Amino acid sequence: MIRIEPRTAPGRWMTLGVPVLSAVIALALAAIPLALAGADITVAYGEMVKGVFGSVFAFSEMLTRATPLMFTGLAAALAFRAKLWNIGAEGQLYLGAMAAVAIGAGAVDIPGIFLVPLIVILGAAAGAAGMAVPALLKTRFGADEVVTTLLLNFIILIFVQMMLEGALKDPMSLGWPQSAPVLDQGMLPQLMPRMRVHSGLILALVLAGIAQFMLARSVWGFRLRAVGENAAAARHAGIGVNRSLFGVAILSGGLAGLAGVSEVAGLKGYLTADLSPGFGYTGIVVAMLAGLSPVGVVISALFIASVFVGADSMSRAIGVSSYLADLVVSMSLLCVLIGGFVARYRITRTKTAEGVA
Repeated sequence: MIRIEPRTAPGRWMTLGVPVLSAVIALALAAIPLALAGADITVAYGEMVKGVFGSVFAFSEMLTRATPLMFTGLAAALAFRAKLWNIGAEGQLYLGAMAAVAIGAGAVDIPGIFLVPLIVILGAAAGAAGMAVPALLKTRFGADEVVTTLLLNFIILIFVQMMLEGALKDPMSLGWPQSAPVLDQGMLPQLMPRMRVHSGLILALVLAGIAQFMLARSVWGFRLRAVGENAAAARHAGIGVNRSLFGVAILSGGLAGLAGVSEVAGLKGYLTADLSPGFGYTGIVVAMLAGLSPVGVVISALFIASVFVGADSMSRAIGVSSYLADLVVSMSLLCVLIGGFVARYRITRTKTAEGVA
């Protein structure tokens, strides 16, 4: 008889190797549709690598794409650590972006040294507010946060579209639904001249380092991990489970809001309804591929961004659809889920009583 048993303690190499192997397998599987499309596999992957590392500009574009993924990946990783399934990072991103343009487009006229931090803080607060409602519904009434956060994404997006046709609409946009631009002094500083990569990347890296330290070395991190491992046991030990869940929910929403701030105040300069191509949802893949590790989120975001930027370059070079990137990302998630199962469980074979007889 075949049985599935939990492993006593998955090895460190298995824990670290599963995400890496998942990414490699996903890239290998992606070669199948490439071959079916008539593309030369080596040329196609060569163009992908060239599209990311072929020039300083290409590398900077990869870093630019990775920045919002780091924020949304951190938002998902911290929430998932506490078994709080925040699927609403996409909506929280838009709330952060909307707060950034509401403040940065001229509502206050102050020097950039004060305006930039104000935009960052209020953008994070807006994202946190977007997660506060589902967190309150879960802790007070036991509502399923998967449903509430997911549905809230659509509500927020409709609200953003309404604001872009009303209070936030740029009178100089010739009827196009977009916000007024953020003032120059409210934009995040650029890291490289004539490149789009901005200081939001530095903020994401710093927050990832802080999150890693807090999870591993602080009482808050211990409580968060305890709630995620066994909420009933944590409650019996005197840990305020609902308070911990609400706190990490606010933090998760704030990080997702910063993704919106980075896109508006760091890159685009204004808000449109198509600001995000799905950064909030892709952040879930980033977090899972990273094994919910904040430092791993940085590496995972760089990998996912490399796939997207490289696929765009490959598409232009050999005429293959750039949707291959979505295929690689989805297969990476599937592989990491299967790999995570293999890392936590093992399949054993036992003899039945009849077999022994």
